[in-house]
Amino acid sequence: MFYEAEFWVAVAFVILMAIFAYVGVHRTVLKALDHRSDRIKAELDDARRLKDEAAKLLAEYQARHASAEREAQDIITNAKAEAERIAAEAKTKMEDFVARRTKTAEGKIALAEAQALADVRAAAADAAVTAASNILTQSVKGPVADDLLAKGIDEVRQKLN
Repeated sequence: MFYEAEFWVAVAFVILMAIFAYVGVHRTVLKALDHRSDRIKAELDDARRLKDEAAKLLAEYQARHASAEREAQDIITNAKAEAERIAAEAKTKMEDFVARRTKTAEGKIALAEAQALADVRAAAADAAVTAASNILTQSVKGPVADDLLAKGIDEVRQKLN
């Protein structure tokens, strides 16, 4: 048993462990492992915190994107409605303009007709007075003729005007 190599390896191992225990190597190793564990835990916490922040930012940007999409759709809808309203308003104004122009033109036509009718009546009255005057001057002579002629002319003028 004392001559076997495994025995002496075991004894050396026990002595080495005793020296390590006396010097406090186990505390140093445990402390290093604890520090490494703490560092890994801190890195994991930082990674988790960064992941949460990234998720929040992503959600925020997605919400902003959705809001911008809604605003764009609202703007498009409002623009279409405004264009339709302006087109309807322009159509109404055009119809009103045409109606006013038509009414004005009809009024001018009626006025021109009335003026033409008055001119024709005046010309007819003048022609009738002239014809009556010529006929009476040729057929009736003397002061009776002048008196009849004056009365006739006055009467015709009153009736025609």
